[in-house]
Order: sequence, then C-alpha cells, then structure tokens
Amino acid sequence: MLKVSMPLSTISSTLDWSDCDLIEQIPGKVSGRPIVRGTRILPDVIVNSFDMGETIEDLKEGFPSLGSVDIVRLINFAHSRRGQPVL
Repeated sequence: MLKVSMPLSTISSTLDWSDCDLIEQIPGKVSGRPIVRGTRILPDVIVNSFDMGETIEDLKEGFPSLGSVDIVRLINFAHSRRGQPVL
C-alpha cells in the first residue's frame, strides 16, 4: 500500500463539502473542518491520496471504516466540483 505522508496543515480544502451528504462539520471536532460523517476522516485526505496514485483498494485498507462505494462517492463529488473526470 502506498503511504502518502503530508502534515495536516498542508492539506487545506478550498472545496465546499456542504452539499455532500457523506460530510459533516461539527464545531470542536477536528477544528470544525469537514469530515466523513461519523468519523474523524478528512475527505480531502481521501481525494488527495487518490489523486496522488493510491487505488480504491489502497484507500479501503488505509480507511477500513469506509467502503468502496463511499470512497468513490467522495472522489466523484470532489472531482465534479473541481472539473476533473469522475470515476
């Protein structure tokens, strides 16, 4: 599995995740940043890791609480907002 190591401070979202039903923002949880509902996982980490070469299987291994369908939905949401191809 490819490990992508980036300090959280360098991963900043300019994407508005508020329209994605998989995402929640809770004041005081992960500093109020967008996270995958019911977790502390930053959706930008998922999308950026995929964009840097990790596969869906790699991401499932690294984030076992997320299923393939949800991972693909996160990637497609971000890519559609950024004008990138969707899966």
